[in-house]
Amino acid sequence: MKKQYRTELVIISDILHATMDCGTSGTIISSIARRTNLSHNSAVEKCQKLIDSGLIETKSEKKKRFFVVTERGIEFFHQLQKFIEIVLEINQTKQIAF
Repeated sequence: MKKQYRTELVIISDILHATMDCGTSGTIISSIARRTNLSHNSAVEKCQKLIDSGLIETKSEKKKRFFVVTERGIEFFHQLQKFIEIVLEINQTKQIAF
């Protein structure tokens, strides 16, 4: 069985971060896949979930599809970062206690 080295939440965070870095102009799926170290198909699948959740949206321009983070996505990203920090602190404390 293959060990997963990133959780779904970390992958979502990576995608949101990649789209946020591109600002209001957005970014194409190949850029997201490259920056998040995902296959093209996995990146498309994850982005579709984020679109369905209202965290990112798409816009088309000259036959290209651009992904842009929404205000809701930005807020979710910041809250998710806080959550991940807390989890990491708990894990470090737990390791030190043993």
